[in-house]
Order: sequence, then structure tokens, then C-alpha cells
Amino acid sequence: MNFFSGLLNSLFERTSNLLEGYQASDDKLTSLCEALLSTKGEVSGIAISEQILNHYRRLDREDKRAFFVYLLTEMDIDVTAISSSIERYQRSKETTNYRAFIDAAQPRRRDFFRRLNEVPGATFELVSMRRDLLSLLAENPELGVLDIDLRELFISWFNRGFLVLRPIDWTSPAHILEKIISYEAVHEISSWDDLRRRLAPPDRRCFAFFHPSMPEEPLIFVEVALCAELPSSVQDILSDGREPTPEKEIEYAVFYSISNCQQGLAGISFGHSLIKTVVAELSQERPKLKHFITLSPVPNFARWLARQNIQDGPDMQPAEAFLTAHPEEVRALGAYYLLQAKRENDMPVDPVARFHLGNGASLYQIHEGADLSPRGQKQSYGLMVNYLYEREKLIENHEKFVKDGDIKAQPKLHELARKYKDKLSEKS
Repeated sequence: MNFFSGLLNSLFERTSNLLEGYQASDDKLTSLCEALLSTKGEVSGIAISEQILNHYRRLDREDKRAFFVYLLTEMDIDVTAISSSIERYQRSKETTNYRAFIDAAQPRRRDFFRRLNEVPGATFELVSMRRDLLSLLAENPELGVLDIDLRELFISWFNRGFLVLRPIDWTSPAHILEKIISYEAVHEISSWDDLRRRLAPPDRRCFAFFHPSMPEEPLIFVEVALCAELPSSVQDILSDGREPTPEKEIEYAVFYSISNCQQGLAGISFGHSLIKTVVAELSQERPKLKHFITLSPVPNFARWLARQNIQDGPDMQPAEAFLTAHPEEVRALGAYYLLQAKRENDMPVDPVARFHLGNGASLYQIHEGADLSPRGQKQSYGLMVNYLYEREKLIENHEKFVKDGDIKAQPKLHELARKYKDKLSEKS
């Protein structure tokens, strides 16, 4: 990676030297955009792209919205050209007619984004631009058309073949470690000492995906605890002063935190590939490692519970009923939520469940009181879940889940869910 980064930097410096002294005649942003699409020279195109990106960085929120509206309206597809090209292709399926149709079907802004991306470092700038766009969609839903364009480009640019897996440890560069602290989205890293506890011990691992065009920006990372037995709480994993697990006793690789780092890449899945790649990496590193399993949050559980009529008495609120219940009932309610609570498309309500089950994992165990942090209490009253990754069963589990909505789970969990469903039927 260091060699590759050095090679990229060398090429970027050479390009920058070619651009010294070049300025487009009109620095108005919309004029620069039109100039970029009309220019034929590579060097001049890169120079104009740099000016556009520099200009964009200085825009406030309203000006960015106006810029996106300009791209939406002035760089849209030409419907007349599409109709004509379709007619010509229907009359004669020649290669030139097909090429003309493909060109007409592409809005000018896609070519605009591609040309912007020729500037060194522009990929990160475009990811940041999509982050800005996503923040505007709620109030400006018509801009969703632009998001389709950027998302389709990013799916191509960030496909698995371009991603590089890098281990992150306590000796990694400080600026990368700072980003791990900043981007951690599941279990907050409170200090450098906290980070050290997660990265420095020999029984802890962290892996991240990077892209060659963004070599200093992690896209997604996963934290792994190597354990002698399956931990029943995240406190067991993150506790201060614990002794590292002896090498010969390690049997479990526990994935306890997966964090997406770039808001501008929302909706572009890296997690599926990351877990499978890390499983393969750890299997090669430790051939005797027996179990690959997660300790996962249940982020929507408290919100779902608040909407249910689940209580032991007329004055008791659902959350109170949950927190004062017997542990067996707590796990039963969690099993019912994960196995029975479905969306309209018959997929689980819980997003983490959809992710891991869609990845081919199976529901293994449920733990109450497993996350005592303020976030864990607010999201799920401390409930956490294990999803088991068995390499030989991933494809079969995935196919059954996506085709039939079949959730692979331990028989005990199905039994608990049925028991709670029966209990609800009795109350009604």
C-alpha cells in the first residue's frame, strides 16, 4: 500500500506541475461546469475541474442546493435525442445506432462527474459532495435523481475488485488511528487508552477496507476479539485490566463492531465483503480457529418495543415491563422481535439482522444486559445478539433468506419466539 500510495503521489505531483499557471477564462461555477464538458484537452480539463472543486468547497448549504438544482435541470438527459436514437436502433441494430442510444441515455452530469474525478483526490471530494446531497434530500426530494447518478457511479468505482484490506493496529499511523476513533459508530472510543485496549493486545484485531483513490480514508472497519469462549457482553470484551487470552486457548473470533466511515457512500455495501474477507484472512492466519461469530447490537429494539402493547399491568409502561421481566422472558421477547417482527417485504425489522442474515449468517444466541452503555440502553435496553458465520453454510443460508425469508436460527430461539407469540395470543 505504501508503494502504491507513493506511486499515486508521484503521478499527482507531475500532473500538478503541468497545471501551474493555467486558469479558465470564466470562474463562475456554472460557466466552469459547461467549460469542463466542452473542453477536449486533458490538462485544461483537469485545471477546470480543480477550479470547480475549489469553488464548491466554499459554497454554503443554500448555494450547494442551487448547484445541485443546476445539475438536475441543465445537465439532464435529452428526451428527444433518446427517442430518435431508439427509433434508429429499432430500424437497424447497428453498433453505431446502439452507441448513439447509450450516449443519449446518459445525462450530461454523469460525464461531468467522471471528468471531475480525473483530478487527484477528486474521488473523496465527490464522496463528500454526495454526503451534502443526501443531507438535502428530505427537503428537496427531486434531487434524488442526482443521487441515483452518483450512487451508480460509486457502485462501479468502489466495487470489491478495487478495495484493499489493511490491518489496523497500535503501530498504524496516528492520522489513521484518529479516524478510527472518529468513525467508530457502535461502541464509542472514549480515549487513546481505550483505543489502545482495542488494538494493542495480541488477542485483538482490526481490519479496514481502503480504496486506492482514497488511501488515507478508511471506508469501513471491523473490530475483532479473539476469545477462549463466547463472551456474553461487550463489557467482557472492552473491560480495562483484563488479561489477554493465551494463544493456545483461542477458539472464537468475535466481530463486535462494524463501522461505515463515509456518509457519502451510504447505501453502497462493503460489510458483506469485509466480513467474508476477514474470515478468510483469520482462517489463513490461524487454521485452528474454530468459530466466527458476532456480538451485535439490536438498534431498533427499544423503538419497536415502545409501539407494542407489552405490559404486565395497566399502569406499567412497555420499557418497565421489559426491564423488570425474568431473563428468560427478556430473551424470548428478543427472539420474537428478531424472528417474527417483519417489514412489508417480509424482511426483519431490525437492520443489523437483515445485514447478517442476508450475509448468510445464522442467529445463534441472545444476551440480556450485554451492553450497559447509555447508547446500548437507549437502543435496546442492553440486548445483544450473536450471529454465527459458518463458511460452508453461508451460501445456503443466504439463498433461503433472500428467496423465502427463511431465518436460520438455533432451535432454542425459535422455541422462545413461539412461546412469546403464544403468550401474546393468550393476552389478546
